[in-house]
Amino acid sequence: MSSNPSHATRTLYAPQRHDAIVNAAQREGRVEVNSLADQLAVTPETIRRDLAALERLGRIRRVHGGALPVAELEQEPTVVDRLGQHVEAKERIATRALRELPAQGTVLLDSGTTTLAIAKALPTSSELTVVTNSVAIAAVLVDHPQLTVHMLGGAIRQRTGACVGQWASDALEWMVIDVAFIGVNGFSLRRGMTTPDEGEATVKRAMVHSARRPIVVADSSKAGQERLHRFAEVEEIAMLITDDGLDDETTRALDAAGMEVIRT
Repeated sequence: MSSNPSHATRTLYAPQRHDAIVNAAQREGRVEVNSLADQLAVTPETIRRDLAALERLGRIRRVHGGALPVAELEQEPTVVDRLGQHVEAKERIATRALRELPAQGTVLLDSGTTTLAIAKALPTSSELTVVTNSVAIAAVLVDHPQLTVHMLGGAIRQRTGACVGQWASDALEWMVIDVAFIGVNGFSLRRGMTTPDEGEATVKRAMVHSARRPIVVADSSKAGQERLHRFAEVEEIAMLITDDGLDDETTRALDAAGMEVIRT
């Protein structure tokens, strides 16, 4: 979208503005109220009303100071698909996550590519008990000489390689985990932590409840995304470790809601 509005831009009707806002959000990943007001030659209050209307229609997701695009209603990507996405951010998140490990004790690693990066980064000298529902993470850690690895049972989702279902959630009910690193498909101040699959949501909820310190690890592309199944409120999560792409206003809002936010 040009920074210098044309005459046509100055005379846009509301539906035309709405289309322009949605297109900009999808193209740029985020739009700001003041910038849109300048570009569309209207007041910030008009833009706020436009954003409110678009959110009611499910076309954008409002955040502090602007809006994010709504995730496409597409099939959930596989683990293989996600391995090549946001690689550097996930490695930075994993490195920072290591600082939250207890010297000794029990750590849970949820399924996911960011938690897989944590598993790969674990020092070989770590003397920890690791619980996981991820086939890939268990395979990485099985030869770790100092680790005790417990694999949660259940049906394996081929799309994510995660063990889900009653077996996994029942086992977690009887565990006390020191630190749990949990993945998400979306997080927002309004809806908390979400994922598209009901079975995974049930297990993630059990992970949160079993942990003394539940920590969400997710790159900033998940911010503002809201999937079908919610498994935790913001205040139930001790910490979010994400990358520096998360904006300041969202960071402050999440932190004020009771979840410490670490950007790396």
